[in-house]
Amino acid sequence: MIEVSDFGSKDSTPPVRRRTGIDPISAVKMPERLTAAVDAWAEAHYLTRSDAICKLIELGLKIAPPALTSAHPIASDATKIEEIAVHEIESLLDPALPADERERRVRRLTEGPPEFSHERIDLPKDLPKQRT
Repeated sequence: MIEVSDFGSKDSTPPVRRRTGIDPISAVKMPERLTAAVDAWAEAHYLTRSDAICKLIELGLKIAPPALTSAHPIASDATKIEEIAVHEIESLLDPALPADERERRVRRLTEGPPEFSHERIDLPKDLPKQRT
């Protein structure tokens, strides 16, 4: 006969877990080559792998460029991209075209055809006209 433990019994005590630290645990997936390099660095600095990974990340964050702040809005990037596009389009256009035709072509390529302007999400929407 096979004995089966009684899971509903109050006599059974749950296993005791030891806390290894107060910081949350984060798993990191790294290639073997990188793991070996981290282990070598850890050994050279008399650290555990976990402590070495923390130190290396801290060092990397110290020399990393600062994150984008509100002083560098994303809209300015879009404006910069549009300026580059206009410059490239103007360089491709025939210089013999009249100025108004050149502007029309650039505007049509950067803004799109007017019949689709209502579909653009980056343009402000006109309020519906009220009938009187």
